[in-house]
Amino acid sequence: MQEAFGVPETGGADPDRRAALDRFLGEVQVRAFRMAHFATGDREEALDIVQDAMFALVRGYGGRPPAEWRPLFFRVLQNRIRDWHRRTAVRRRWRRWLHGPDREGEGAAAGDPLQEVADPGGRDPSDAAADRAARDALERAIRELPLRQQQAFLLRAWEGLGVAETAAAMGCSEGSVKTHYSRAVHALRRRLEAYRP
Repeated sequence: MQEAFGVPETGGADPDRRAALDRFLGEVQVRAFRMAHFATGDREEALDIVQDAMFALVRGYGGRPPAEWRPLFFRVLQNRIRDWHRRTAVRRRWRRWLHGPDREGEGAAAGDPLQEVADPGGRDPSDAAADRAARDALERAIRELPLRQQQAFLLRAWEGLGVAETAAAMGCSEGSVKTHYSRAVHALRRRLEAYRP
């Protein structure tokens, strides 16, 4: 799968470090893509963001101790996501000024092709449909969160980063992480009440 992201060559690094860095990037690439996809809503933009974050980690931090890679990588990823949002906001302002307001739905991201793969377990179609509806509702709810809440939730709940690591990745205080995460959890619980057992 690393080929899909264009995992950067670790060049002159010693073979053990290169193997460790390759393993690390292989472990985080799919989850990082999902985080970027949630944040952008665009598959290609998310791929570009993750690839850029991987290159930045290898170039700038590949020589650091492996224990530091995870928080550093997610800090770089968060910065790339914020940069993307800033650039997108500027582009929208220019488009509105030049061409009028954007039309709703233009440039909507294509569906995830992995969602279309048949279930090899042969589950009951009604169970699969209910699970898919719940998963789709969760993804929609995560996408609707404000960006800082969304990213705090994904870093804490998906990646399992601690409060301090999440604060370092997001470039904010630990108190802000706690606030964003708490608000995200409460918002998600409200929006997903119908899917709770």
